[in-house]
Amino acid sequence: MTKHPGSVDGTLRRRLGVFDAVVIGLGAMIGAGIFTALAPAAAAAGSGLLIGLAVAAVVAYCNATSSARLAARYPASGGTYVYGRERLGEFWGYLAGWGFVVGKIASCAAIALTVGVYVWPGQAHLVAALAVIVLTAVNYVGIQKSAWATRAIVAVVIVVLVMVVVAALGWGDPQAARLDIGADATPGGVLRAAGLLFFAFAGYARIATLGEEVRDPARTIPRAIPLALGITLAVYALVAVAVLAVLGPPALGAATAPLSDAVRVAGAGWLEPVVRAGAAIAALGSLLALILGVSRTTFAMARDGHFPRTIAAVHERFGVPHHAELLVGVVVAVLAGTADLRSAIGFSSFAVLVYYSIANASAWTLSPQENRPARIIPIVGLAGCLTLAFALPVTSIVSGAVVLAVGAAAFAVRRLQRR
Repeated sequence: MTKHPGSVDGTLRRRLGVFDAVVIGLGAMIGAGIFTALAPAAAAAGSGLLIGLAVAAVVAYCNATSSARLAARYPASGGTYVYGRERLGEFWGYLAGWGFVVGKIASCAAIALTVGVYVWPGQAHLVAALAVIVLTAVNYVGIQKSAWATRAIVAVVIVVLVMVVVAALGWGDPQAARLDIGADATPGGVLRAAGLLFFAFAGYARIATLGEEVRDPARTIPRAIPLALGITLAVYALVAVAVLAVLGPPALGAATAPLSDAVRVAGAGWLEPVVRAGAAIAALGSLLALILGVSRTTFAMARDGHFPRTIAAVHERFGVPHHAELLVGVVVAVLAGTADLRSAIGFSSFAVLVYYSIANASAWTLSPQENRPARIIPIVGLAGCLTLAFALPVTSIVSGAVVLAVGAAAFAVRRLQRR
């Protein structure tokens, strides 16, 4: 491995076991999405919300299985950037990495703004920028510190979600009839809802992108990813059923804060501040895991020369890609402190689905000796990702395609320069 400034051999230290890897995955998945995604998904699918959740879970399972097998085979930072490069060629790996980095930086800024809106609406941008700075500092001092912080955040969020479920089902007036599937559940609406809900599950990729920092990755990653995904699915299904049974599809689709509305309707209004605090903490957990993932993919691409190589430096004491973390933290803090990206990140959804499409295509090329998954898994994963990508609104498809085209053009220019 080529040496880089601030590192011994240009690699990261393996410090994470199964438990830490599962917790980091949970921190990325059980985050802001469950507090915000249910309402727009219900507006799209109506009474077909739970079908949309099931579709998203199936696609996520296929992606998770493909990612786990690939991560065990290539336990290096970068996730699908590495898998696409090794299995499909340099361009496809680069395209996956480019889409992930650009799309997720925008997502980071939007999630940071979510924290600001919940904590101090009048100074949302200031709070968002400060949150990014604090979490970047946590990541900077080592992956184990990030894992400990994520444990605390996950524990608090799960407690809040359990309180919501208990309040909705125990004190409210839940009706099984509100779970029935009616004529408003159209195939197109269910697919749009699945596309929105899919990203609540997509955090399992954080485990794969941290593959270079996991102990015994061939055993740890294939165990951690399904565990994290299964726990998340169980939590999301319980919350979705509880909120839907109390509010019903129309009220849920119109809600701006669906979990807060559910506890209020259930007669537990005193829980509303707790739910709002839980949403802010969940957003912090998602943001912490996202910054980790983006910085590791940026580090891997810099190590391969797609970004300036100085970004690939590894801190001698903390064993983290500190230049990549600082760069990502600064960019996200500036965006979160100056721009309102919450309504302008549709391209992120499209780009991430393309990212997972490349992961499934890469898993298809694995041989039996490389522990490939059953053939049906990457097929369903690839078809599901492409279907959900093109079921998104037209503006999201167009903006996502433009972002990927810009990245492809930059790759072509760099290839010409090298020649």
